[in-house]
This record gives sequence, C-alpha cells and structure tokens, in this order.
Amino acid sequence: MDGSIESQLNTSYGTKQTKIMSDKDWIRKWEKKEIGFHEEKVHKLLAEFLETMLHNRKQITIFFPLCGKAVDMKWLADMGHNIVGVDVCEMGLKDFFKENNVTYLEEAVPAIPGAKVFKSTSGNISLYCCSIFDINDSIIGKCDGIWDRGAMVAVNPTDRERYASVILSLMDKDCRYLLDTFEYDPKLHPGPPFYIPDAELEKLLGSQCNVKCLKITDSLTDKQRAWGLDSFDEKIFLVTSKLS
Repeated sequence: MDGSIESQLNTSYGTKQTKIMSDKDWIRKWEKKEIGFHEEKVHKLLAEFLETMLHNRKQITIFFPLCGKAVDMKWLADMGHNIVGVDVCEMGLKDFFKENNVTYLEEAVPAIPGAKVFKSTSGNISLYCCSIFDINDSIIGKCDGIWDRGAMVAVNPTDRERYASVILSLMDKDCRYLLDTFEYDPKLHPGPPFYIPDAELEKLLGSQCNVKCLKITDSLTDKQRAWGLDSFDEKIFLVTSKLS
C-alpha cells in the first residue's frame, strides 16, 4: 500500500478508478475503528473451499496478506496449521491476540528496519507488522496455502503488479492460493475494495499460475447500495502453480 503513487486502473467499463490509500490511511482507519472490512465470523467462502486449499494436507503453512485481526487465522491455527500474516497496522495485530486470548511474544525483524513480528507462544502464529512489499521468502519461507480476503482488492491498483510479484514469490510449487475479489461497476464506486477484472488477474498471475473461478456469489447489501451500487458480486478463485 504505497501511498506515493496515484492509483489508476483502466477497466473493462472504459473508466478509471483513481484512489490513493497510504499506509497512514489504513492505520488511521484502525485508530478510528473504521474497520467495516473486518468480519467477526469465519468467512463463508473460506469455510466452503477450505479442503480445496488444504488438498488433504495437514499442518501446512498458510499466508494471510494484509491480515488485520482476521478470525480465520485462529480458526486455522486451532486445526494445527502454521499461520503467517502481515499487516502495516500494529493495532490490528495486537487486537487479534487480545481478542482471541492468545499469548504472544514481540520481536524485531532484523531484515526489515523498524518491523516487528508478534509470535504466539504456541509457536504456530507469526504476524509481521510491516509493508507487504518488505516481505519475502527469505524472511517467512515459502507458503503451502494463501487466503487472500480483502488484500489484493485493497492494494492501490498501480501497486497491484508489485503485490502479485510478492505473492508469487512466496508460493511453494504445491501452494494453493484462494483469492477473493469483487465485481461491480467502478464508475459508481472508487474503492476500496477495488474492482479487478478477470483479464487483469490472468495478466498478473497467468504466466506462472492456473487461475480458476470456483464460485460467484451475489453479495449486494445495504452497505454497497449506500455506495451507489446496484450489483456487487463476490468471486473466489483457486490459483495454483503451473509447475505443480
């Protein structure tokens, strides 16, 4: 979420989405408790397609980009999986541990100046407080699974290629990446969440991965109607390496 670059996205609607969201903007949202993007329950599509990601594997490493305090992390950690998350806002990460009654230790991350990592004393949850663009596999290792709910759609559109490069670099050859996106008329709402055309997903990920849409759900609520939308579809994709 590099706020130094103005975000412009040419969409299939022939319009541009223009929005600047800096790290400070996201931190300010947490401080003001403007976190309507946070869900109090395990995401229904993650629950529905969990086995698609796990693929009969036990105790895998699952990456949560821009994780906030997602309750999905505790749910999966309780199953025995290793959870690695990253978010720029320290408040959200600490809230995760506090609200789930999980004890943790705080450490510096030598490879990233100013960064911190909060590790559960159980050893299977590590949440990094830094920019997503500072994360690489030498710091957190390769991932067996990724749950991307609210991350790619939150990244400034002009940073999306950088974001995809980070994600691709973290994927082990057998990684199964669940990506949640939204489809709506971007002329009516500037984002976030930002609209990502399927063709752009293919451009970002298709050279190295297979991208398969698993389900499209009508997710229009009063919240989106208040944005001026009359259509709002949620789409979940499975992304797998072509080398697997």
